[in-house]
Amino acid sequence: MLGMVKNSLLSTVEAWPYRLLSKGEKDQVSYEERACEGGRFAAVELVGKAFDEASKEGAVKLLKYVGGSNDKGVGMGMTAPVSITAYPAEDGSFQQKVKVSLRIPSQFQDNPPCPTDESIKIEERQGMTIYSTQFGGYAKEADYISYAAKLQAALGSDAAYRKDFYLCNGYDPPMKPYGRRNEVWFVKE
Repeated sequence: MLGMVKNSLLSTVEAWPYRLLSKGEKDQVSYEERACEGGRFAAVELVGKAFDEASKEGAVKLLKYVGGSNDKGVGMGMTAPVSITAYPAEDGSFQQKVKVSLRIPSQFQDNPPCPTDESIKIEERQGMTIYSTQFGGYAKEADYISYAAKLQAALGSDAAYRKDFYLCNGYDPPMKPYGRRNEVWFVKE
């Protein structure tokens, strides 16, 4: 636990590498198109719980893993964002299924430590192009749904992206009260 707290407060945070492709704005909604690098990710899937509860539980598990709860007992440093794959239901709310993931820090990409928590899986992911919009505050399910709707309206019908899921991203530790950064990402088809 101490490793997790030290890791999230004192270590530098490595950002998920991406290249900005374009920026846009429509109806006061700013968005970006980015090419995000692939790599290895630690991920945990949670089913049967509400989004806010499941995403918090998954994030804590991943923070413990990068904080030293792994077979090497090594604190790896933090990466951002913590990314939560949400699966929208037909009414726009989220299904009770999420996948919380964190990109493994660069220095551990080639040989990531094995998690001691068996619910955490190490996944190899391809790079992807995304549409992103940003907002502040402590994000909850309703905020992500609201900003996803705004991003969808801003992109209009011309943009082709996955409709069966989208990514809800948080960049800041829970102890940071101001200047928080959250993003909704649609994965381009």
